[in-house]
Amino acid sequence: MHILKIIHGYPPLYNAGSEVYSQTLCEALAQNHQVTIFTREADPYRPDFEVRIVQLEKNLTLYIVNMPREKDGFDHPDLNVRFAKYLSTLNPDVAHIGHLNHLSTGWVNVLNRAKVPIIFTLHDFWLMCPRGQFLQINFNQPAFYQLCEKQDDQICAQNCYNRFFPSSVPHIQDLTYWTHWIAKRMAATRTLCQYVDVFIAPSRYLMKRFISDFGIESSRIQYLDYGFDRQRFMGRKRQKESAFTFGYIGTHIPSKGVDLLIQAFSTLEGDVQLRIWGRESGQSTQALKSMAALSANVIEFKGEYVNKNMLEMVFNYVDAIVVPSIWMENAPLVIHEAQACGVPVITADAGGMAEYVQHKVNGLLFQHRDKNSLADQMNYALANPEEMKQLGNRGYLFSSDGQIPDIHQHVADLEDLYESLINSSYPSNPSTYVAHHA
Repeated sequence: MHILKIIHGYPPLYNAGSEVYSQTLCEALAQNHQVTIFTREADPYRPDFEVRIVQLEKNLTLYIVNMPREKDGFDHPDLNVRFAKYLSTLNPDVAHIGHLNHLSTGWVNVLNRAKVPIIFTLHDFWLMCPRGQFLQINFNQPAFYQLCEKQDDQICAQNCYNRFFPSSVPHIQDLTYWTHWIAKRMAATRTLCQYVDVFIAPSRYLMKRFISDFGIESSRIQYLDYGFDRQRFMGRKRQKESAFTFGYIGTHIPSKGVDLLIQAFSTLEGDVQLRIWGRESGQSTQALKSMAALSANVIEFKGEYVNKNMLEMVFNYVDAIVVPSIWMENAPLVIHEAQACGVPVITADAGGMAEYVQHKVNGLLFQHRDKNSLADQMNYALANPEEMKQLGNRGYLFSSDGQIPDIHQHVADLEDLYESLINSSYPSNPSTYVAHHA
């Protein structure tokens, strides 16, 4: 098959969860299929929408679209035209979308007109939330980063897009403008959903949210957890240290709750240390380092890691991994990766985080967004190191041997899905699809 993969970032330029998963998937698919990847970069010294082509290996090609000045746009007609020209030449059998943020929602219409079957893996809430995480910015308000229960155009405007208002005092014209802008954006994502043949959700929590909150028909969405190259995580050898070591792996952005972790960790007493891995994020990282410098406990910033070498670079140097995200994470890769290495996870009792960690079965849960509750669970881990090892050894909840899903079986499942859509004579239309696949 010729598989077209669309994702808003690809390693090494972008190294978060959806991008890392996409790389693992594409490399595995390329062993038996031709894979073309459309992704993006942000080079401010080259023209917008210019495409750079990189041949990674025999069956794996990157088409990298330059998007340096795009901010909150969502549909770019000029880019859609360019994409259509490439598509007519490439002629893929199936398109697998991972994310359209920083790209163009219009690409789905282009694919539909070309009669290319479309699969869409949901990595977050971006289709039903303009910012993707149901996490408000709350600009110029005392309580910021508040959670949203649902999407509302006017609430989006006044709590997230008011940072674009010319004054901190909302003016009715500004509020009206951004409310209409968000309504238009939401109409675009709802429309593109009509042309997706199958949605894939890596957590049941996310699947239920898209069915109940966004109206995706249950017949057009299925649960399928991520697949992993399990060989990368075999043979962990914990390096001997006297201190109990907590670890954080990921980006240094507010939604990840690293500040919450530092605050909770700083209250611990005993022989303890915290290691923070991840690509630096400008002043956000500097602020976290300043916060860490005030702690009496040892906090080390270890810098960026190479995902393919996480065992040697990260997991051999921790006793527990903390996932403190303040938004409702979907199915964090780091939870799976820690479980593959036999490392216990401490995470929040919410969203997809709580789906993959059961309290005192394969890890510990704390009350979401509560630093005191997090500190309590970290204290428990510190006082019970042998129990923590046992929790880590349990691994993945949904297999008898604790093994996380294997990328090869994951690919086989996707191949079956791709082939069923390619061989179907039905177009990408909800009504006909439901009738055929119900």
